[in-house]
Amino acid sequence: QVQLVESGGGLVQAGGSLRLSCAASGRTLSMKAAGWFRQAPGKEREFVAAISYSGASIIYSDSMKGRFTVSRDNARNTVYLQMNSLEPEDTAVYYCAAARGYYSDSRSSNYDYWGQGTQVTVSS
Repeated sequence: QVQLVESGGGLVQAGGSLRLSCAASGRTLSMKAAGWFRQAPGKEREFVAAISYSGASIIYSDSMKGRFTVSRDNARNTVYLQMNSLEPEDTAVYYCAAARGYYSDSRSSNYDYWGQGTQVTVSS
């Protein structure tokens, strides 16, 4: 079992930045890929970014590419999402997830463990 806890969400003005953290406990996260997803009110959960177990392979949703950066510190069992140039459309609950395998994956069905989510609100 892997328990995931996100933090770092909050209210920010458009154009601002936030850094989300996802701390894992229980089993180590170091041998699993990790991903970030988000869900806005009334919308389906969507893929944001994913990082392989080593950090060598990273993928992003096209709409976040260039603005968001995912990283990980396996020594701290933590994954991060740096979000810059935030837009009101980025308002959502952001979820961290641990994948079944080693490699980055955009499909939520391939993630076994999920955090409770952290709210990000971007005001215009």
